[in-house]
Amino acid sequence: MDYTLHQLKVFLKVAQNQSITKASEELFLTQPAVSIQLKNFQDQFEVPLTEVVGRQLYVTDFGKEIAIAAEKILNEVDAINYRTLTFKKELAGRLKISVASTGKYVMPYLLSEFMDNHKGVDLIMDVTNKNTVVKHLEKNEVDFALVSVIPKQLNTNSLELLENRLYLVGSAKEEGKKHKSLSKMLEKKPFIYREEGSATRAAMESFIKRKKISTYKKMELTSNEALKQAVLAGLGYSIMPLIGIKNEILNNQLEIIPTRGLPITTNWNLVWLKSKNLSPVAEAFLEHLKTDKDEIIKTNFNWYDDF
Repeated sequence: MDYTLHQLKVFLKVAQNQSITKASEELFLTQPAVSIQLKNFQDQFEVPLTEVVGRQLYVTDFGKEIAIAAEKILNEVDAINYRTLTFKKELAGRLKISVASTGKYVMPYLLSEFMDNHKGVDLIMDVTNKNTVVKHLEKNEVDFALVSVIPKQLNTNSLELLENRLYLVGSAKEEGKKHKSLSKMLEKKPFIYREEGSATRAAMESFIKRKKISTYKKMELTSNEALKQAVLAGLGYSIMPLIGIKNEILNNQLEIIPTRGLPITTNWNLVWLKSKNLSPVAEAFLEHLKTDKDEIIKTNFNWYDDF
């Protein structure tokens, strides 16, 4: 057998996702490139590693064993690389962060300079909903989480980062919004909700309850991007974080609808378990944010003041 580390990495991603499409996205490769590497790897075994039933790819029992072995090999290779860099007095290792979905508009800017300065650091960042982020923290699967609502059920430390403002928005194509009450607007177009477990959903429901607004749940979408596209298309209105709709507002595609009681203001927080023994990489990243967060926010988010 003459398989390569690249083939091991490709097969492991395919096995983890049970999808060539998802594996190609995570590896930043084209689907044909992943398919070729997968075929070249599988051809070296007499027993099938995967099988396709209908249009779904499945990993065979033998394939699962190979995936476990591949993960161990790749982890050992990473360990060798980290030890080499550490021996050279360079910071090296993995940084694992779980990010509440809208936080994807914030976290890259907080990471950019740190990652540029430390080439030996590998980043693993999962973007998901608030409930899953909390589970990642609870199970000690990540170093940090980025959330707008600090989980009270966990014993955590936190570092306040950036203000999070939520506004009522609608498509700029909708005529006469400003001349109608919110109740009148909702008689024609409904509120569009995020899924259960989303901090945005919780904030929106709290506002509706507080204002005693008569509405109904007609549409529920599982990502901020999907919700934004639905509002752009004129399917309804929603309460959305300003951080995720900047370009659409500046391009006159979305419009903030002035509403009493809005914006809702919370804060993005970096959170970690008090019992967590932070790695040297995690410690360095935390120190970076404590030292430079004000400058990072000033440089990248000064446009907030325009709204």
